[in-house]
Amino acid sequence: MVHITKKNRSLLHMKIFISADIEGVTGVTQWEETEHGGKDYEMARRQMSLEAAAACEAILEAGHTVVIRDAHNDACNILPDLLPEGAELIRGWMCHPASMMAGIDESFDAAMYIGYHSAAFTNTSPLAHTTNLKRYNYIKINDRIASEFTINSLWADLCGIPSIYLSGDEGICGTAKEEYPGIVTTAVKKGIGSGTWNMHPKAAIRQIKEDVAGSLGMAHSLRESSDHYVLEIQYKSHMDARSASWYPGVTQIDAHTVRFESKRFYDVRVAMSFIG
Repeated sequence: MVHITKKNRSLLHMKIFISADIEGVTGVTQWEETEHGGKDYEMARRQMSLEAAAACEAILEAGHTVVIRDAHNDACNILPDLLPEGAELIRGWMCHPASMMAGIDESFDAAMYIGYHSAAFTNTSPLAHTTNLKRYNYIKINDRIASEFTINSLWADLCGIPSIYLSGDEGICGTAKEEYPGIVTTAVKKGIGSGTWNMHPKAAIRQIKEDVAGSLGMAHSLRESSDHYVLEIQYKSHMDARSASWYPGVTQIDAHTVRFESKRFYDVRVAMSFIG
């Protein structure tokens, strides 16, 4: 059971949780660049590390505490020695339904997202996907295409923690602003077909640090929560849809698509960890 508490949040000292991905980092354009051993992967992981470090520097210089979760692939991409002293890094997966948010709890005051990317079934990034590129055509929550930001910010909401900052491609920045009024974003690139139009790496690092610092000085609050959640997943394979249909509460609505409903997002996220 998840217990949600409301806290009096102080701008004098905050504990910040960062979830960091790689597909939304400036310069990263092809899938090979996102995989260990792939062409230009070392370039991509270095830029991921530096963009994460920029956010950490802004937080630490403001007198706050920061924990960063590596949330890409095997969760062992960020180069620890590129992070500023004082930042704490979570590597590897924790076998927890929070997945990319595993490690966050009610002791944190705010959540941030670095290197995030557009959702599956959208056309604003050549690397658009949601959680699993090979299995899904799309994931929807309450009839809206869901991104990883959608899912992860809902988990933060569950813990009573507002999402205050995101960096990534232009598409996900637009999505974040639509879904979470008041969030500060930094678009470091734009997807065009199978290509990307990117900020210079150093300029992206400077802008992220500046925008994170700005977000820390603003008042943030939780968005209005829903009292009912409908999860819909369309799989690429009809066999995956059939397998998912055996999970308690899941209904198969066509050959490739299943649906799950609950009053609690916690139940939805747990279901996703089993049928995903």
